[in-house]
Amino acid sequence: MTSTAAGDAPRMPDSPTPDSPTPDSSKRGSSTSGSSTRERSSLDISKVLIESRAFLALALIIVIFSLLSPNFLTVDNLLIMSSHVAIFALLSLGQLLVVLTGGIDLSVGSILGFTAVIGGFLLRGVPLSMFGVTLYPSVPAAVLIAIVLGGALGLLNGVLVAKFKVAPFVATLGMLYVVRGFALLMTNGRTINDLSGEEGLGNTGFEWLGFNRILGIPAGVLIMAVIALVIAVVLGRTTFGRWLYATGGNERAAQLSGVPVRTVTVWVYVISGLCSAVAGIILASTLTSASPTAGNTYELTAIAGVVIGGAALSGGRGTVRGTLLGAFVIGFLSDGLVLIGVSAYWQTVFVGAVIVVAVLLNTLQYGRPGGSKRRARRKPGTDTGASPESPSAQNSSPQRSPSDPPLAEPSSTETPSTEPSSTEPSSTEPPRRGSPPTD
Repeated sequence: MTSTAAGDAPRMPDSPTPDSPTPDSSKRGSSTSGSSTRERSSLDISKVLIESRAFLALALIIVIFSLLSPNFLTVDNLLIMSSHVAIFALLSLGQLLVVLTGGIDLSVGSILGFTAVIGGFLLRGVPLSMFGVTLYPSVPAAVLIAIVLGGALGLLNGVLVAKFKVAPFVATLGMLYVVRGFALLMTNGRTINDLSGEEGLGNTGFEWLGFNRILGIPAGVLIMAVIALVIAVVLGRTTFGRWLYATGGNERAAQLSGVPVRTVTVWVYVISGLCSAVAGIILASTLTSASPTAGNTYELTAIAGVVIGGAALSGGRGTVRGTLLGAFVIGFLSDGLVLIGVSAYWQTVFVGAVIVVAVLLNTLQYGRPGGSKRRARRKPGTDTGASPESPSAQNSSPQRSPSDPPLAEPSSTETPSTEPSSTEPSSTEPPRRGSPPTD
């Protein structure tokens, strides 16, 4: 006989102990863990594919067009396409900073065209009728004036958005029309041609930005690379970069943390204007002409490069590397379609489809803006007290009219109960604060 301790039930020899898992439960546990592992691995793969979509899209474009055209992957063609991409990349880099703050800049294409017209107007000579002379600024002076003017237009955008609280879409859309209108007024709608200059006037060398190569690489591509490197260092290594991401992530929280939100917002629009002006000067130098309609719809291309690169339009997420990849996707796709003889109308269709797919993938990666901010359900017992307008508060203190009879006073001769008090609360006792109501 086996003795058992008091209060312990005897166990059968073949019955499993409470702590030991049964064979069925162990099988279920192993199958559950295996399925969860497979789901986790599939989620990791899909996450990697979504995050590296710009690189995969660029690699796919290069492979497809290399098979369709033997001239696509040649060194000369790659350099030519890279010089075209430099224009889109400069606009996208400036747009990236604005998007990181949760804003948008629709005036980048118009600023590009206007600064190109300003540069061409200065190089062709500025007539001073009052003195009867014509000034011919040097190339560095004309380029510097055009770039500073682009920054001033960006400053105006930033002031409208940051100080006067104008919606970025509205402010930059108005600037788009105003700047484009001034460019058309200055040229009467005509293109300024022959910007090569004259040796005797000291305004030659403007085409250097568009045609000259350093170590075999176009100057525009090198300028793009330098600006991209500077912006990457600013975003990743400086306090301004942390302020910028904080402003886009949660503007109110950043402001309460001491971040100068207004200053950051103004500066990102200034940088966007400067990048647009540099792109305009490079484009005018490449074409040796300045058209008032240059850069038309380029603002959409800049936004497309930012979105394809993985930046969130709601702000706070985005990288320089992804934006460059997005710009190369747009540029290589457009040039590849031209190289294989696809109609310009179909080019627009393909580029638009790529933008839609990129936005869809962004939605899958980051979710819908504000989608995670769902209203939490109130659990019973978490209420710290009824509001004055709640039904419970109204029932606890009913309103009485003067015609109602007075309430009976409690009898003072009521004898206390001789039954022993119980530790359980009485059913007639009102519920305590923080406890669920009793039926």
